Amino acid sequence: MSRNATLKALAGDTVLYGLSSIVGRLLNYLLVPIYTAVFATGEYGVVTKIYAFVAFLNVLYTYGLETAYFRFASAEPEKEQSVFSAALSSILLTSLLLSGSMVLLATPIAQALDIPGQERIVYWFAAILAIDAFVAIPFAQLRLQRKAMSFVAAKIGNISLNIGFNLFFLILAPAIMQGEVLGGLQGMIGGWYRPDWGVEYVFLSNLIANAFLLLFLFRPIRRFKFQWDMDLLRPMLRYAYPLLFLGLAGVTNDMMSRALFEYLLPVDFYPDKTPREALGVFGACFKLAVFMNLTVQAFRYASEPFFFSKAKDRDAPSLYSDAMHWFVILGCFILLSVSINLDIIGLLLRQEAYREALPIVPWLLLAYLFLGVYWNLSIWYKLTDKTHYGTWISLLGAVLTLILNVALVPILGYMGSALASVGCYSSMMLVTYWLGKRYFPVPYKVLRDSGYILITMAITLVVMQWDIDNQLLASAFHLLIMLGFLVSVILLEKVNLKGLIGRKGS
Repeated sequence: MSRNATLKALAGDTVLYGLSSIVGRLLNYLLVPIYTAVFATGEYGVVTKIYAFVAFLNVLYTYGLETAYFRFASAEPEKEQSVFSAALSSILLTSLLLSGSMVLLATPIAQALDIPGQERIVYWFAAILAIDAFVAIPFAQLRLQRKAMSFVAAKIGNISLNIGFNLFFLILAPAIMQGEVLGGLQGMIGGWYRPDWGVEYVFLSNLIANAFLLLFLFRPIRRFKFQWDMDLLRPMLRYAYPLLFLGLAGVTNDMMSRALFEYLLPVDFYPDKTPREALGVFGACFKLAVFMNLTVQAFRYASEPFFFSKAKDRDAPSLYSDAMHWFVILGCFILLSVSINLDIIGLLLRQEAYREALPIVPWLLLAYLFLGVYWNLSIWYKLTDKTHYGTWISLLGAVLTLILNVALVPILGYMGSALASVGCYSSMMLVTYWLGKRYFPVPYKVLRDSGYILITMAITLVVMQWDIDNQLLASAFHLLIMLGFLVSVILLEKVNLKGLIGRKGS
């Protein structure tokens, strides 16, 4: 396959994963208007905090075996099923041990999370985490085998069920119990529905939807045979353990701001809000960065197995450079489009109180763009089996995240935490690039890509300062800016576009 055809294949997979991520996240994002309408800012702060801590545990439960599976299954395709069973066996055993421990320690965990008497949430998340970890390897197998449609169907099915149960528990069931709709069903649901649970139903919906994943993934799971083969597992675990620390540090970088925000913010920083209420506002606006986050996620889903499969090709470095270049252009377009249209996108946050943190969104988008560049650059230590470098780089990011949040949040509030994310991911990106030049040189288009990012951010900040009272005129102006960006890309990348699109027969 030629280089252009290879890039087209990567683009096709990225689009498919991207569309699934976009559809899934947009469906999931329908919950934000519901939550911000149903819950007070303090209640939503509880949801934000718990999910931030759970993100750490998700990494602990899979401890790098997902990437290890890619590495070893790609290296020896004839052993793929054995690698699959070995990885899944290890995760099954450790998940049962970890979740069992959570159940036994439910009371002190609930007290530590400031939800005393709500141990049921801990029980539910013990099960959620175990299921998430168990299905991670079957999902990885679908990606390796390029069964993107099966992957997409399972992901969107899970999200759709989660939304459905949220709508039922938070909207429909209360309306039924109050006699507003379907009053005849009151007797049926009255015996088990608990109107006082509130945010608990957010977590219960997650559990029920995750349980159905086992049915969605029945086909790959049914080929699993418990296999404790240390000759196979030992090198996989040796490869994976640095990725565990890398993942923990990476989640720290992403989630620490939300996990610590409530504790770092001075009590009287926002006179009309408690720190927990401010956390709810911060968490809701943070979700608007989902547009960049899902782009990074979609590219990772497509690129990881792709990069491993092309590692031995002679033109692999040039291929990686081109992939990076187009990723940066796409990321810049998303940063610009979302930021200048926050006047409309911000309406997803139903209550006005949630919108006061909207100015942080462009900086969060920039931070996630840097994260995406970092993931592209990080291929060098995965291909050279130097994953320990990734651990140290992520630990550097975690330390910077902590220091910058502690320094900036008490002074700048929401914006301090957003700028801490920019500082963390930009530092990780630069260090990874510098090390990669030494161990796995790739001819990245550094000046061109940097120029795109700097100019896009400058245009974004300038356009956001122009306050146009007429919404129709404002939207037309923003659309013109977006079209201008696309035309500029076409003119600047004319040669590359002709090579990528024009050679259909290559």
